[in-house]
Amino acid sequence: MLRVGLTGGFATGKSHVGRALAELGCYLVKADELGHQALEPGGAAWEPVVREFGRGILDEGERIDRRKLGEEVFARPERLALLNGIMHPVVIRREEQLIAEAAAADPNRIAVVEAAILVETGSWRRFDRLIVTVCPLEAQLERAMKRDGLSREQALARIARQMPLEEKRKYAHYVIDTSGTREDTCNQTVEVYRSLRSIQQV
Repeated sequence: MLRVGLTGGFATGKSHVGRALAELGCYLVKADELGHQALEPGGAAWEPVVREFGRGILDEGERIDRRKLGEEVFARPERLALLNGIMHPVVIRREEQLIAEAAAADPNRIAVVEAAILVETGSWRRFDRLIVTVCPLEAQLERAMKRDGLSREQALARIARQMPLEEKRKYAHYVIDTSGTREDTCNQTVEVYRSLRSIQQV
């Protein structure tokens, strides 16, 4: 099974590209969703996160309030690193389990893992190919403000915490520029998919 990483900057269209690849037949794993599941009561990360960050991050139903957790790590790199140190092994184990199950069911399928910080964490090395989505800063800001209800300053702060897109591009086997129309992005995605299939069939 060909293993492909899909990453990019904040609000650069990763999810749109991921959905397009899934529609083309790829097996899509979304790291964010796995992370959310791990933080649910009974999830693999719930207990260690609560132990480290305190019960103040819980709501009345004993669920981790991700907004409160975010406030704990916002602008505190050492706390964010601690949270990532808990979350990443949990998420990666689940990713590997899902990919193994998919490979057993259909080894000719392409597995795509969509994750925000594959390059920053070094996880890109786990994949045969890496796709990076990019777009201009103004497009990132506009999308983030519209999608997440952020102020321009909040969106800028989130973008600033990630590796610059120009740096991420250096790791990419494929770069998809999402600054045009959705149709244009889909056309680029189809071309990438065709290339991946040709690699797999060699």
